[in-house]
Formats: sequence, C-alpha cells, structure tokens
Amino acid sequence: MAEHGHGHAAGGDRRYLTGALALITGFMAIEVVIGVIARSLALISDAGHMLTDAIAIVVALIAMRISARPPRGGYTYGLKRAEIISAQLNGLTLLLLSAYFIVEGVRRLVHPPEVQGLYVVLTGLAGIVVNLLATWLLAKADRGSLNVEGAYQHILNDLFAFIATTVAGAVIWLTGWGRTDALAALIVAALMLRAGWGLVRDSGRVFMEAAPVGMNPTEIGTKTAALDSVVEVHDLHIWEVTSGYPAMSAHILVKPGADCHAVRAAAERLLHDEYGIAHTTLQVDHAPQELLTVGAPATHCRAPHGPAHRRLA
Repeated sequence: MAEHGHGHAAGGDRRYLTGALALITGFMAIEVVIGVIARSLALISDAGHMLTDAIAIVVALIAMRISARPPRGGYTYGLKRAEIISAQLNGLTLLLLSAYFIVEGVRRLVHPPEVQGLYVVLTGLAGIVVNLLATWLLAKADRGSLNVEGAYQHILNDLFAFIATTVAGAVIWLTGWGRTDALAALIVAALMLRAGWGLVRDSGRVFMEAAPVGMNPTEIGTKTAALDSVVEVHDLHIWEVTSGYPAMSAHILVKPGADCHAVRAAAERLLHDEYGIAHTTLQVDHAPQELLTVGAPATHCRAPHGPAHRRLA
C-alpha cells in the first residue's frame, strides 16, 4: 500500500506557514495605524484582509497538526478532514469580506472621503514587498493540500490588493480623485469573491464525497469491467478522504471459475497506475449463472448503488 499524505514533509510546510505568519502580523499592525491616519478604505480593507490571512495561516497550522494524528476509536481515517474544514473556513471568510468591501466601496463611491494619497502609496509599496515574501514562502509548501492552498489564496489576494491600493494611492496623490480608493477596494473584493468561491466549491466536493476533479467514475467502471474475466462492476464509489487522498470501493463480478485474487490484483494495478488511486476496497465474487445471459438484469445484489458497468461484447 502506498503511503498516504502530501509530497512535502509536514514539518517543512509548518515552517513556511510560520514564517509567512510572522511577516503578515507584523505589517498588519502598521497598516491599521496608517490606514486610519490616511482615511483610506483601500488600506483598511487590506489590513482586514491581512487579519484574515493571519487567521487563515493559524487555522491551517492547527488543522495540519490535528490531521497528522493517527486513527483511533471511531475516527478510522484519523482527523485528516480537519484540513478540509480549514479550507472551507478560509473560503467562507473571503466571501464574507468581499461582501463587506463591496457594500462599503459602493458607499464611498457615492460619498468619497478625503484620502491621503502619499501615505497610501508608501504603505502599499511596503505591503507589496511583505506579501511577495509571504507568497514565496507559501508557494514552497505543498499546495496540493486544500488547507495550504486556502492560506496561499489569502496571501496571493492580499498581494493583488496591495498592487491595486498602490495604484489608487498614486492616482489620488497626483490627481486628487478620491473615488479611486473605493474602486481599488471593489477590485480587491472581486478577487476575494473569486478565490473564496473556489475554496468553498472544492472543499464542498470533498465533504459531499464527490469524485476528485479529473476522475470520471463511468470511465473507471468501464475500464475495470473490460479486464479479463470480469462480467460486471457495480456499487462503484470514488471519493477523497482529504485533498490528495483518493479512495475507491467497488463490487466486481467475474466469470465462474475465474481467479478472484488475480482479478482484484489487476484492478488494483489499473486504478493505481492510471488514476493514482492507492486506497481501494474491492469485493470480488463469481457471477451467478443467470447474470451471464446477454441483457440480463443485475440480480446479485438486492439494492445496488449506482449504475452497473458491464464488459462490452
């Protein structure tokens, strides 16, 4: 059985996340003060986003530690889905923040306050540097984990936010047009909305035990049914325990007299080599005689789950 887990060592990922956390929290405190002085919604929205960045990284670190605990008691997979809960929380936070900044940005478009453009430019440039370093650190971690990807998306969106904020500050400083600050906040909100929806959607697929993206259960069932001596494949289920950990179960019926163990081994090789599924539970039985008739209904199981895949003539 192949070892389950992400490609990078968890200890290395924790170091990268901790380094990014130190950068983010230190700069966030400075930005809040400057944002209030400059009366800039774009800067305050950036600071609010950086707060969620810090929370996202802390939650990711906690989830990483919890998910590493071995299985015990009723948790037969351990607590690996703690990372998916973390990703879902990160996505929901981004969606809620985007809604707030859309409302506030529209309000400031109608009634723009006076914004100190020079403060915004200088803070924005410093924020770009800080977020570039934090993004670089998180990019070195295992982004195959939705947990790490959630923290990465927070930091990446904050980098985009600082770029938009810096541009807005420069326009305000040079032209005095205060509505640019609100427009920058709306751009940031749109980026948050996109990233947040992606995280909620992907983590939701794991919670709903949908097949991993890129895996077609019908195709897998058809290919398995095409193996030598296989008559039918049904009760086929493919899901993810956590990101990067696909699993599959199925009931395979073979011709009377066929070697069930050999068929199971062949199916496991197919699933591992072509689809990267290393965790499988395959029940292999001899098909009843009536099932061998062409066009006969599946009668082996009282309540089959899902479609049956049969060997093509």
